[in-house]
Amino acid sequence: MATNADDKKIISVRIKRKQPELDAEPSQLFTKGDIRSYVREFVASWIRGDIIIRFPTASELAKQTPLAIAFPTDPSVNAELKIKEHYIDLLSITAGIKPSSTEEQEKAIEEVFKMLLMFRSANRIEGKIISNDLQKKVEDLEKTVKTQGKLVDQITGYLFKPKPEPKRPKPAKA
Repeated sequence: MATNADDKKIISVRIKRKQPELDAEPSQLFTKGDIRSYVREFVASWIRGDIIIRFPTASELAKQTPLAIAFPTDPSVNAELKIKEHYIDLLSITAGIKPSSTEEQEKAIEEVFKMLLMFRSANRIEGKIISNDLQKKVEDLEKTVKTQGKLVDQITGYLFKPKPEPKRPKPAKA
């Protein structure tokens, strides 16, 4: 006869929890903070006039749409305006001018970043995107140069100041 112990064979299993890899690199190249700062620098450079964005023109868009022959009104002109309107709309959301939810703001920042990548890859950005830190450093250097210039003027003024002639005793009258 079989015993109860034979019927209930117990198998003990130990499960090891997978340890998180401490040396693993992050899966994304840029954090949301990095993307925000790139977008901030890009938009600020565009507003200051440091960069020029060459948006697709109506003639460029017409080459891509053979419908221009079929339609007497050129849809590419509307497409050019819509691209620029979309860009300005996104900038208004990212700047906080246009009321929007947090999700819409994050989406707008991502869209502007995608446009930055697209413009750069299509060679449509002229000029340099200057970071705020670089701009601040340039302003600090300009202040330092002004201050040093004033000091140099003061020092040269002191060194080359005409010295008063020594008083000579007057000859005695006879």
